[in-house]
Formats: sequence, C-alpha cells, structure tokens
Amino acid sequence: MDSRRGMQILRPFSEMGFRIIPISPDFDYLFKHTMAESWFGKLKRGHIDPGGVSLGQNLSNLLRLALLYKYGGVYLDTDVIVLKSFTKLRNSIGAQTIDLETRNWSRLNNAVMVFDKNHPLLSKFIEEFALTFNGNKWGHNGPYLVSRVISRLQGRNECHHLNVLNPIAFYPVDWSQIRGLFRGPRNGTHSKWLRGKLNHIRERSYAVHLWNRQSKKLVIEEGSIVGRIMGDCCVFLQFNGVEFVSIK
Repeated sequence: MDSRRGMQILRPFSEMGFRIIPISPDFDYLFKHTMAESWFGKLKRGHIDPGGVSLGQNLSNLLRLALLYKYGGVYLDTDVIVLKSFTKLRNSIGAQTIDLETRNWSRLNNAVMVFDKNHPLLSKFIEEFALTFNGNKWGHNGPYLVSRVISRLQGRNECHHLNVLNPIAFYPVDWSQIRGLFRGPRNGTHSKWLRGKLNHIRERSYAVHLWNRQSKKLVIEEGSIVGRIMGDCCVFLQFNGVEFVSIK
C-alpha cells in the first residue's frame, strides 16, 4: 500500500478524517533486540532457506509479532471485517476450532490478535519463529506456531492474563464453509437460516474473517450474510477499481 496506487485507494479514507498512512516496514529496526534480529540477518546472508511458501507471507507472520511486542495494540488481517469495538479486549487471541468433546480449543489463529506492549508471550512467539522456521509448510510459522506455543506454555507465567476467545469471536465460520456466507437466499427455508446466522454473528462476533485464500473469487450475492455485514460495517464499498461509494 506504500505506493502511488496504495495512496489512491486510501485517499477517500483520509478525506473523511481517518488517520491512516501506509508505511513500508523497516525490518532491521523492528526486529532489533529480539530473536527475530539474528534470524533475519541469517536470512539476508543466505544462511536460511526461505522455502516454497511465500517469503512475504512468512515475514508478515513475524512482523505482526514484532510490532505487537514493541508497541502493543491490535493486529488484523486485511480480510477481516470488524463488527464491534475491540476496546474491551486485552491480550486476546481467537480459537479457530474447538474439540467437540472437551470443548477446549484445538487450533488458534493469528489473523486477529490484541496484546499489550512487551507481553512475554509475544517474545515466546518470536523465539519459536526463529528457532523452528520452516518455509515449506503452510501455516507452520503462523497459526500453527501460536497454537503450539500456547499449548506448551499453558499454566505458565507467559500465559497469565491471556484470553483465548471462542471461534465465534473472530471466526464464526471455518474456511471450508465460508462460501455459505457469500450466497443469497435460495428459498424460504434458506432465507430463514441466513437471518438466524446473521443475527448470531451480529450478537456474538467481534469480527468476521473472510478466509481470502478461499473466498477471493467468490461473488457476493444479493441478500447474503457478507453483503449484509458489509452494508452494516464497511465505511466504503468499492466498485470499478478505485471509485468508492460511502455507505455511512
């Protein structure tokens, strides 16, 4: 987004008074004095195999951890629609799936994270990334990383005051079911189901992760849950490139 094209996309937000600016990250500065610093140095010297998974994706996994560790705040993937305020959330991460028998989480996700500055768990995440990096396994350095670290550290000081939220908080549907949120009503029964699902999400979710990898080619059908959520929550809808229509 730190480009002429990016500025075109973001200009309507700035014109409405939103404080937003695209910045290309200074990795050396952001990773300094963390275990990411030595890992990144080895990567630049060619001593680490970046693997077959996009290096940009893996750097994004590490960058979000470093930013939260050094500054605190909220991290969101760009395919997340926010439904309500995060002000009551602190040191929180969302479960993607739960075990149906134990009702305990079985996998976490790093698409939405809220942490205080210098939280010790973030340091452990960064350490895990540096020590176990694998550029050939999708998710190994991202959602699987936060899952295995928290699983290993549960009950220890690093996990004190950590809130693991149920999937409904950020992931009301799994990636394998995301298509259903893009579909409009097929008949009366389906229309009733859509209304119930939409109300459930509105009441209990802070945000909706759209699983862009699976949904980027889907059409948002009229009357769909995604269409209704976008109409309720998005500042702009985009049509024809960079032409925006305000819906607020």
